[in-house]
Amino acid sequence: MDLKNVPTVIWDQSHTPESRDLIAFFNGTPYFSIQNYFDNYRDLGHALESGDAMVAIVIPSDFSEKVLAAESVSIQVMADGSDANVARLALGYTTGLGMLYNRKIAVERVNRLGLPGSLISSPVEMRPRAWYNPELRSQNVIVPGIIAIVMVVIAAMLTSTTVAKEWELGTMEQLISTPIRGPEFILGKIIPYFVIGFVDVAIAVVMGEYVFHVPLRGSTGLIFGMAAIFLTGALFFGIMLSIILKKMVLANQVALLGSFLPTMLLSGFAFAIENMPQWIQYITYIVPARYFIALLRGIYLKGIGLEIMWLNALLLTIYALVMIAMSHKQLKLKLD
Repeated sequence: MDLKNVPTVIWDQSHTPESRDLIAFFNGTPYFSIQNYFDNYRDLGHALESGDAMVAIVIPSDFSEKVLAAESVSIQVMADGSDANVARLALGYTTGLGMLYNRKIAVERVNRLGLPGSLISSPVEMRPRAWYNPELRSQNVIVPGIIAIVMVVIAAMLTSTTVAKEWELGTMEQLISTPIRGPEFILGKIIPYFVIGFVDVAIAVVMGEYVFHVPLRGSTGLIFGMAAIFLTGALFFGIMLSIILKKMVLANQVALLGSFLPTMLLSGFAFAIENMPQWIQYITYIVPARYFIALLRGIYLKGIGLEIMWLNALLLTIYALVMIAMSHKQLKLKLD
């Protein structure tokens, strides 16, 4: 989700060293990639309409004269608003580059006139800092959340078909006639997927560290401990659906609607919960992945533990216990 290499087109009406210097500011950053130069609005508009460019910049013909005369000059920047997030970021970056160029011109003017450098200092200087993720890398936020997504796919969606398949194949009646007990039957279904889920967690942690270079400031053991609790709850949720619905396709679709989509959309993984409508924010409190992803990001980026995130861990534990009790209750009814 980071903004890089945004395709950009330029109409330089000035064709002066000053305008080329400004263009070099855009060309020298990883955020913009200059695709073409035009000399009319028709071609600029066509580039934006066709998707060949997302940003168009028009430098006026009197740019050099006004810069050298220390006068105010306006530069037109157009962005494709069909992708509002990209457009917002791109316009923010152009504003930032404009401020850098403006300060560069001020420094050169002060040096040229032999004036003291204090004349270009601002009375108030803001120095923002982003804690825990100073570079604001999207990988640092996404990779911990991906662990929850992978676990939901392995757990709820795959286990939702296990018991239902027994009913569809007609083998459930044979199992009922054997001395097998409910907890033994459920454990036999759960354990393989639990092992697979834990292996996937290990792969995600290793790839996050060595492929995406996501800092792991907290306890690795705590990550696996919380993953075990979340995975247990998700596994038993899938088993419960499989026991109740008895149809593989139906159970899988309900698992998709009840676990995967809420984890993607309502857990804070893709969208900030604070930006959601108030009534949807209330719904997110019943999404277990909300607490698990908050735990993962806290452990990964902040290096905190249960001394701060104990409530999230407690709610995950309650979720897992409730799913275990409900699945055993439903299976007992079916076996009777």
